[in-house]
Amino acid sequence: MTDVIVIGAGAAGLMCALAAGQRGRSVLVLEKGPRIGAKILISGGGRCNFTNLHAGPENYLSANPDFCKSALARYCPADFLALVERHRIPWHEKKLGQLFCDRSSRDIVEMLRRECDEAKVRIETAVEVSAVRRNESDESFEIETSRGTLTSRRLVIATGGLSLPKLGATDFAYRIARQFGLNVLSARTGLVPFTFGGGQLDICRSLSGISVPCRVQIESETSKTALPDFTENLLFTHRGLSGPAMLQISSYWQPPAKLRINLFPDGDARAWLEENRGSGQRLDTLLARRLPERFAIAWTAPLAPLRPIRSYSSAELDAIAGKLEDWTLQPAGTEGYTTAEVTVGGIDTRELHSKTMEARNVQGLHFIGEAVDVTGWLGGYNFQWAWASGHACGQAV
Repeated sequence: MTDVIVIGAGAAGLMCALAAGQRGRSVLVLEKGPRIGAKILISGGGRCNFTNLHAGPENYLSANPDFCKSALARYCPADFLALVERHRIPWHEKKLGQLFCDRSSRDIVEMLRRECDEAKVRIETAVEVSAVRRNESDESFEIETSRGTLTSRRLVIATGGLSLPKLGATDFAYRIARQFGLNVLSARTGLVPFTFGGGQLDICRSLSGISVPCRVQIESETSKTALPDFTENLLFTHRGLSGPAMLQISSYWQPPAKLRINLFPDGDARAWLEENRGSGQRLDTLLARRLPERFAIAWTAPLAPLRPIRSYSSAELDAIAGKLEDWTLQPAGTEGYTTAEVTVGGIDTRELHSKTMEARNVQGLHFIGEAVDVTGWLGGYNFQWAWASGHACGQAV
């Protein structure tokens, strides 16, 4: 009998396995795909945004926001960075605390593989798990696989959420949780581009490829809590809007909420218009000094006929400034799990112990990583949750 079986060889699963192995536990990792760390390999454009220096509980979305505090406090970004540096992997900070590999995401995967090897962790790939059972006589677990029946004293589910099915994502973790009586919260896409319809889609298509700085927030009458806003770039696509600002806010968006976009995130639109009131330039030409020209032309088109800025009344400039700072759009939806980077929702963390990730009512059963209802912001936060939750579990199994 193996001490610990980890199902899923992603970021959280591998971290859990190496942490448990380093404590002398016999550990077996089962991965249904042909290779380990599939999501790590494609992340960050192939360079893996492996953590964020500023990661803290406030950067995570959960129905139980206090749950992540313990794990994040006990394994912080500096701990993972020390591991990276011990393996002499060159890295750099891109922006806003986001840390990337200089060379390739493969460096992170190979680092985790070496750590697992040194901890005598066994990893088997291309293994399908068809059933999981609890042996009540000794509280062990039986795992039916394509390579036979395996048994373990502890079982860790680290198979992620529903995002990026092309990499093998399924609802396996949710099914196992429900099988053992745990509550699973409804799941939805996170860090995902928006889609639009009608005239708004026409605008997006005409501006595809153009990036615009903005501050975005959600206009919602149903939310009972204050929702964050994000100051980053948006990117027009053939289907709608993407870019860091849109990906960030998408994790908080639910239909039929609207997006409120401030096109002057670092300034006062009305004051800027007033400063340039003496200009003989037309409104679209003036705006092209602050915003991409094609966007300025498209955005001002509904205000035609356009006139020199000095010919607008104060009331008209007030209205234009108001629209610049509160451009409201109604998404038709999102691009779905095929492009979503994460899944929002999942296994209810109120069913788990925050220090060990163990199910409160099923001794020896643990859930970690994206499978549980903890979703980080864009920029390395979700990897930090994977490392932290995996480490917390690995210290307990």
